[in-house]
Amino acid sequence: MDDPTQSPPPHHQSPPPSPPPPPENEDLPQTHSNPSKIPIRPPKIRKLSTNSTTTIPASEACTTNNTTASDGCTTPPKVQPPKAKRRSGFQASRISPQIIKPLSSQGEIELALNHLRKIDPLIAPLIDVYPPPQFDSHLPPFLALSKSILYQQLAYKAGTCIYSRFIALCGGQEFVKPDVVLAISIDKLKQIGVSGRKASYLFDLAKKYQTGILSDDRVVKMDDRSLFTMLSMVKGIGSWSVHMFMIFSLHRPDVLPVSDLGVRKGVQLLYGLDELPKPSQMDHLCEKWRPYRSVGAWYMWRFAEGKGAPTNGAAAGAALEENSLQPLQEVVEPEQDGGQQHQLQFVEPITSISNLGACIWETESNIIT
Repeated sequence: MDDPTQSPPPHHQSPPPSPPPPPENEDLPQTHSNPSKIPIRPPKIRKLSTNSTTTIPASEACTTNNTTASDGCTTPPKVQPPKAKRRSGFQASRISPQIIKPLSSQGEIELALNHLRKIDPLIAPLIDVYPPPQFDSHLPPFLALSKSILYQQLAYKAGTCIYSRFIALCGGQEFVKPDVVLAISIDKLKQIGVSGRKASYLFDLAKKYQTGILSDDRVVKMDDRSLFTMLSMVKGIGSWSVHMFMIFSLHRPDVLPVSDLGVRKGVQLLYGLDELPKPSQMDHLCEKWRPYRSVGAWYMWRFAEGKGAPTNGAAAGAALEENSLQPLQEVVEPEQDGGQQHQLQFVEPITSISNLGACIWETESNIIT
């Protein structure tokens, strides 16, 4: 028997049982893990898109971008051009052509003469010799254009007679309107001396007014280039008539009639050229006169007249400075037939600039009613 007083033997703790060995499997690779090392996560492989711009996920952008706001992570906005640049381009497309004061405005002639003196020393002596030009004609555009058609290919006396009959047929100068002209028959126009072709020109002009393609208000407000294009669409109105109308009726300051013989002759004499300059040469030689080429052209007419050279243009405005009108030997405006323009023709030899074109662009006081 055991002695009850004898203390029990000390209890020895047995070591923990070792874990069972893993099942043997030849297909699985045997990896030995080192408990002293932290396992490293293999890097992710990102697929690159065809777009050259790499898109960073928003979650990663939050961790890599230190400048991200604390209240949340947002994707960076797309880069856009500055608003100011886009607005300036939009505004540029809406800029209307600059409106230039007509030569009949107070002080414009003086500004033009000062500019020409300064920019071209060769023209300065002409300014001293000849009186300054005056632009006093204020005929309504439709009446002035109708008048230019009626005077084509006519000497002054014949043109004045037909024009006065035309005014009477309309009931007076103030009644020369598109609707009134369209109401006149071709037979009545022929009875007063208007040819059938000129009648068709008058009707075409009146129809373009009636349909709204042209109007006195639009003609006055159009820039030079647009006006030249629109008026050239009218049958019977060519480049020479448009240039004369712009200078002596609308008083546009920067018109150079490059096809006018008088202006070309004046430029030839002024610059000592061997031959008459071509239109392209005219543009180059007279470029310095801008923005007052109309005044420069006026002095070329005067200069050519003073040298006894034949001129064909615009002393069209000579009647504006002189109260008396001399007989006209007019250069024919090229008529349009089937879209083709004929060359300029001379009706009679021209001896004085003071009688050229004056019948077309004269002041209201000289109109025979």
